[in-house]
Amino acid sequence: MNKEFLEMIRCPHCMQNQTKEGQGKFEFYQETWLICDDCGRKYPIIDDIPVLLLDEAEKWMGVTKENLPNSPTKE
Repeated sequence: MNKEFLEMIRCPHCMQNQTKEGQGKFEFYQETWLICDDCGRKYPIIDDIPVLLLDEAEKWMGVTKENLPNSPTKE
C-alpha cells in the first residue's frame, strides 16, 4: 500500500467522533488489514482496496490482530 495514501486516510469511526487532531491513523498490518491506532477497528483490504465501511470493521472488533485471517475475503 502506498505510504502517502496510508498517511492521508483515517478511520471513519474516529473521524465521525473526532475529539483531537490527528485521530484515526492506521497501522498497515500483514498487508491485508488497516487497524486504527485509536479505536482498534480493523478494516480489511480486499483485492488491494481498503474496505472502509463501519459495518465491516465492527465485525472484527472482538478479534485480536494476531488472530485476524491472513486473507480477508468478500462475503
